[in-house]
Parts: sequence; structure tokens; C-alpha cells
Amino acid sequence: MLKVGLTGGIGAGKSEVSGLLGAYGAVIVDADRIAREVVAPGTPGLAAVVAEFGEEILAPDGTLDRPKLGALVFADTDRLAALNAIVHPLVGARSAELEEAAGEGAVVVHDVPLLAENGLAPLYDHVVVVDATPETQLDRLVRLRGMDEAEARARMAAQATREERRALADTVIDNDGPLELLEPQVRKLWELLRGRLAEQG
Repeated sequence: MLKVGLTGGIGAGKSEVSGLLGAYGAVIVDADRIAREVVAPGTPGLAAVVAEFGEEILAPDGTLDRPKLGALVFADTDRLAALNAIVHPLVGARSAELEEAAGEGAVVVHDVPLLAENGLAPLYDHVVVVDATPETQLDRLVRLRGMDEAEARARMAAQATREERRALADTVIDNDGPLELLEPQVRKLWELLRGRLAEQG
């Protein structure tokens, strides 16, 4: 098994790279998706979050009101640490289960937005950073995700710097251009990862 850490700043296009690798045959372990699963209605994770933050973070249908919770923790490092202390161990345990289920001959790609911020690079055999200029990131967040510019800039500022991420990378994927320039880079990466897996065997 080859364990790959995939990360990139918000708006850099990490999801596109993850999707392509999945199409080539990688097993994708998506930390964001798992983070939503572990706080779904009826889970111990949601119960723990409600115990910490109160019933007001629930939407009328009983699901987690993510924007409301986000507003609570985004500017308060203590509250964010409290949330992470609940969610991160749950995500870690579920990720480990999925990785184990993938089997020995798999390339397992962990899609981890905060890989640099949480010092997770040593967990992986190979770290891939999807990179775009801050101008490109900002444009995508405003144009494609409908964020206002101030919110987009704040989200970008809350993450590791471009330089910090690139310093961890075994491979940097440049995603400043259109999708057709991305695919050949990801195909080349896939061949590299398959080669590294074969070397292990």
C-alpha cells in the first residue's frame, strides 16, 4: 500500500485532482466528507458537538448547522480547538478503517485540506500539493463558490501559506490554468505513484 497525502489551499482545485486520481484507480479517503459523516444526525460525534456548543448549532431538521458553527469557531482559536478535539479523532479512526479496507496493493490518497496546518506530512509516503496563485484562488472562490471577497480572503489567510505547503511537497501540481492542463500532470503523478507502489513490492 502506498499512502499519499493530497492537500492544497482553498480554491486551488484539490477536488479536481482527487477526482482524477479516483478515476485512475486510487482509493480516495476524503477527510472533509468523513468529517461530515461523523457528525451526521444520530452519531456520537454530533451528540458531543451539541454537548460542547449547545442546541443552537442544530438546524431545524436536526442536522448540524455548519455556517452557524463555523461562525462560532472561525475567529475563536479556543472554540476551534474544542471542535477539533471532538472531530479529528473520529475522522482519524474512520480514515484508518477505510485505508485498511483498501488492501495491500492500493494507492490510498488521503484528501486532507489542513495537512500542513496539522503537521500531518510524516504520516504519508508521498505528499502532493495542488498549487495555484492567490489571485487564482480568490477568483475561483468568488466566481465559482459565490463567496464575497472579504470572506474568501479571510479563509485563505486562516490556512498555511503557499510556501509552507510547497515545502512539504514531494510533488507539486500546478493548477493555475484550465482543466485540460491539469489532466496530463495528474496522469504523470499516477504513473509515478504506481511505480513507487511497485518498488515496495
